[in-house]
Amino acid sequence: MDTNRLLVLHALRLSGFLSVEKLVHRTGLTADQVNGILQAAAAAEEVKERTGRISGWMLMPAGREAHAALLAEELQSSGAKAEIERLDDAFVELNEPFKALCTRWQIIGDPETGTPNDHSDAAYDGAVIADLAVAHPGVLALCGELAAALPRFGRYAPDFDQALVRLQGGEIKAFAAPMNESYHDAWMELHQDLLSTLARERTAADGH
Repeated sequence: MDTNRLLVLHALRLSGFLSVEKLVHRTGLTADQVNGILQAAAAAEEVKERTGRISGWMLMPAGREAHAALLAEELQSSGAKAEIERLDDAFVELNEPFKALCTRWQIIGDPETGTPNDHSDAAYDGAVIADLAVAHPGVLALCGELAAALPRFGRYAPDFDQALVRLQGGEIKAFAAPMNESYHDAWMELHQDLLSTLARERTAADGH
């Protein structure tokens, strides 16, 4: 199996649109390796480059099919399906508590009637960040088990670590701001990664 090709297509599947620079960060490959894979995939009409003010690459329908086939091949050859299913269940158990933390970060008071958090109350924000820090070791433990089953999951623990460090350093966007390498960004990607890896549909247990 072409592992490097899977890494590139997988990163595009999870993020939707990425520059070569971000693909290098997400995959651990060199820029030359990433560019070579992208050019071959573009020739096969599996990916498309968008240029302009924001440039980057996205998957095409043929790329989604190729990506799904590579994931299925990886899961079968690794023999890790049962372990990934177990860890997916463990992730789902963590999902609701994490979503509740995100709601507290965004809304003060009742989620339906509360007020948006403008982050002017340092004590309030600090309490939510402290609760995230308490949950963080469990997230890292899950990431470690996932990486032991399939090494490509190894990128998540550093992403969660870095987001928490930035958040504790006062960068409020590092909690839940979209497209800011936030804790929530990493969480959503990990969730989609598990869904894609197991080729399963989202259920009520996954939330929205």
